[in-house]
Amino acid sequence: MTESFRRSGEYETPQGHEPQSAYPQQHVASSPVNPEWPPPPSYGPPTVQQPAATAPAPAPAPAAEHRKRAKGPFALLAAVAIVAAAIGGGTAYGIQELTNSGAAVTSSSTSTNVVPSSVKGTVAGVAAAVSPSIVEINAASNAGSSTGSGVIITSDGEIITNNHVIAGASSVKVSTSDGKRYTAKVVGTDSKKDLALIKLDNASGLKVATLGNSSGVRVGDQVVAIGSPEGLTGTVTSGIVSALNRDVTVATEGGQGQQQQQQGGGGGGGGWPFEFGGQEFNGDTGNSTTTYKALQTDASLNPGNSGGALIDMNGNIVGINSAMYSASSSSSDGGNPGSAGLGFAIPINTVKSDLATLRSGSTG
Repeated sequence: MTESFRRSGEYETPQGHEPQSAYPQQHVASSPVNPEWPPPPSYGPPTVQQPAATAPAPAPAPAAEHRKRAKGPFALLAAVAIVAAAIGGGTAYGIQELTNSGAAVTSSSTSTNVVPSSVKGTVAGVAAAVSPSIVEINAASNAGSSTGSGVIITSDGEIITNNHVIAGASSVKVSTSDGKRYTAKVVGTDSKKDLALIKLDNASGLKVATLGNSSGVRVGDQVVAIGSPEGLTGTVTSGIVSALNRDVTVATEGGQGQQQQQQGGGGGGGGWPFEFGGQEFNGDTGNSTTTYKALQTDASLNPGNSGGALIDMNGNIVGINSAMYSASSSSSDGGNPGSAGLGFAIPINTVKSDLATLRSGSTG
């Protein structure tokens, strides 16, 4: 045999011969006068040839055309159904994102590029893009005053911060990155999640932060922290995400603003007291505490960073900085003060799921 396979099982016929039809009667019926008849010798198994006169006539053309036409509407309906399903799915996804229902958020934490492409992935680019959305908060109470940070989430002045920054405050003042000062009122608090929502008086046109998706954060991701440590407004630090889902315990009592122990020049361990792994850090958390899952970061955090932003490299807020370990002279590390690279942030998905409660005016 001299025949050989072509791709997909095609046969290659010997040179000088046309491919043989497997059904010569159909060939005759469609071409009554055929100069090639009888066909060339077959190189395959012998076939029985039928006289042309007895060959069955092909099915009537109108019936075939009818069948082809009949497929048209059904194919069109199928295509429309597929398109409608795709649009319907997209609509459902959009509603989920906009309404922030209880369903899991599925978009990547880096899906929105807040940072211009020319400086994308740089700390400088993140700082320039997000700093206008971070504020300094000064809260005064009978126990003293405290300094913290906050993140602008609406252009008319809604700001997310930690509950411990404003707990028990009789007055709240806010300074934006451009130096403007506002009076704010507390809208709602959630001490169990250490979150609070405040609202500026007579504010408009503020730069709104982009809230990302903390479910997409991975250990080792580079992040930037922006806040007002020690009252130094707009301080930028950077690092990585060191761990996920850390159980951090903080106090829920009022009147314990983060930097109360640091007023008048600082000193001492200071910082908001918290517990981790069964140990207390930065002081006594008291009898009333709450525990939440936190992102751990080695970005430098200090007293005053609480309520500020932990940001991915595309400029999306992935966490609200809430606790840090501050070494003190009384610690067993030899008395080396300053940041130890142990900071914690409330995941931004926790914040988004709590917004409706905070906006309702809850004071839990």
